[in-house]
Amino acid sequence: MSRSEEVVNIASALSEMAKSRPYAMAVACPAGRDREGRAAYTHWTFQQLDRESDLLARGLTEIGVGRGVRTVLMVRPGLEFFAITFALFKAGAVPVLIDPGMGIKNLGRCLEQAKPYAFIAIRRAQLARKLFGWARRTVRVTVTSDCSSAMWPYVDRLPGEYGDGENLKLSLTDVKFAASNDDSFPIAATRSDDLAAILFTSGSTGPPKGVEYSHGIFAAQVQMLRDLYKIERGEIDLCTFPLFALFAPALGMTSVVPEMDATRPAHVDPVKIIDAIESFGATNMFGSPALLRRVGEYGAEKGLTLPSLRRVISAGAPVPARVLERFATMLSPGVQIFTPYGATESLPVASIGSDEILNETRHATDQGSGVCVGRPVAGMRVAIIKITEDSIPTWSDNLTVPEGIVGEIVVQGPVVTRRYFDSPESTSRAKIRGIILPSRTSEDASVIHRMGDLGYRDPHGRIWFCGRKSHRVTTSAGTLYTIPCEAVFNTHPKVNRTALIGLGPDGMQRPVLCIEPNRWPVSRVERDEIVSGLKTIGRVYDHTKLIDTFLFHKSFPVDIRHNAKIFREKLAVWASRRVR
Repeated sequence: MSRSEEVVNIASALSEMAKSRPYAMAVACPAGRDREGRAAYTHWTFQQLDRESDLLARGLTEIGVGRGVRTVLMVRPGLEFFAITFALFKAGAVPVLIDPGMGIKNLGRCLEQAKPYAFIAIRRAQLARKLFGWARRTVRVTVTSDCSSAMWPYVDRLPGEYGDGENLKLSLTDVKFAASNDDSFPIAATRSDDLAAILFTSGSTGPPKGVEYSHGIFAAQVQMLRDLYKIERGEIDLCTFPLFALFAPALGMTSVVPEMDATRPAHVDPVKIIDAIESFGATNMFGSPALLRRVGEYGAEKGLTLPSLRRVISAGAPVPARVLERFATMLSPGVQIFTPYGATESLPVASIGSDEILNETRHATDQGSGVCVGRPVAGMRVAIIKITEDSIPTWSDNLTVPEGIVGEIVVQGPVVTRRYFDSPESTSRAKIRGIILPSRTSEDASVIHRMGDLGYRDPHGRIWFCGRKSHRVTTSAGTLYTIPCEAVFNTHPKVNRTALIGLGPDGMQRPVLCIEPNRWPVSRVERDEIVSGLKTIGRVYDHTKLIDTFLFHKSFPVDIRHNAKIFREKLAVWASRRVR
């Protein structure tokens, strides 16, 4: 049997845990406050989560949400989120996951593209769906998670209501009643290549795209993460990003969802994060660079330690060395912060630990060498190819550039997604057919993904990230790459971060450095002092000495998923109105 014909369903990992560790806690979520004002949590064991998802899977199948049915899921992080997601996997349905914070227009585009048949969401999202007409041509089943059937007369009374063709409107309670019994549910015998979910990109570097995930890719990710970070069953995971929280039950970990707004990690209350780590004895933590910065600053100020943590994982954008250094003061000796490199289309690709960054690569980063993202993960193959905007239908070794030369990063391996949903043009631009040699096995997927990132390989086999291909600044004197330039200027003590943008036509762009200072407002005298210091720093290096236009910005626009990726496109529009 070939790998593509193998029976794989990511939900089977939950059922296995329910058998081997039935009474161990699977997931814990905030449930208000106790009498002393401390966070109270509610939880399910693996057995309870397995049974609840079985019941929902049976009910969903009865109402027509079964194998292959695309189903939008907009439910707050909590017990129901886990139960519904695993129920959809068990039924062989296809969850469609979209960041709700991406804005009304982008949400509408994503939903039109996904063409969902079912829509499971909180009441507020159901109201917005009807008000804005999201996917009204395809949605036929709606399930509201936070209301009872008795509330539907009120939920449905909306101004200018239209007939959208829906034929079934239910609450989550109705779905449970639809289940013919509460016996265990036979998990759908999906194949490795069968579509498991559609995950939309955040839209931080272009329109959001629906990435097709197969059951085999999910299974490969679980195995890679387990091997890469030596994750053991019985660990406690504090996850601040809902999608990553779903990996915990599959990895045999307890998933603790802390008290926070998952769409605003940069504004998290550090006390609540630290309280959750201490209350549950978390051994693993995932957080965006913005969250690590906020929690690390608080922890360093208070002199706190987090001895239960065995590792911290941060992704979404490069993590500044000073953020790693500050957060590391709370960790026990030998415990590292790992920064895996990847994207929605392929994760993980490479990884590096804070020891290597702080003791070695940070110095090269500060001097403009880019950000080291580590060595490729076992099973992944990485190549650097010539920079081009053209589609590349088939692979050729002639595409590659020599070691040390900046090019586009391309990857291949078991976690590389094969296509975007219903978007052949996007797929054509991002995918290459062929095999990057040497190949590990004859069954390796023949799809290569173009990351859209620029970087190079060093003599030690490590990959260095130099920024997005679409963000490079092409001047008459040559090409400037964002990350190597910004890292030099970020060493200024009064600068939080910088963002390089280019104004004008390609090949003749004017480089402009946007500055986000450590504090706001900034007086005219202090601005002049900072600019003078930045010019002095910039003159030291060939790739920064020609940057002489500086603009101050209170707070950069960032992505809604991790609050870490800078929206340079928006900054360019803002800057164009201020530079003449």
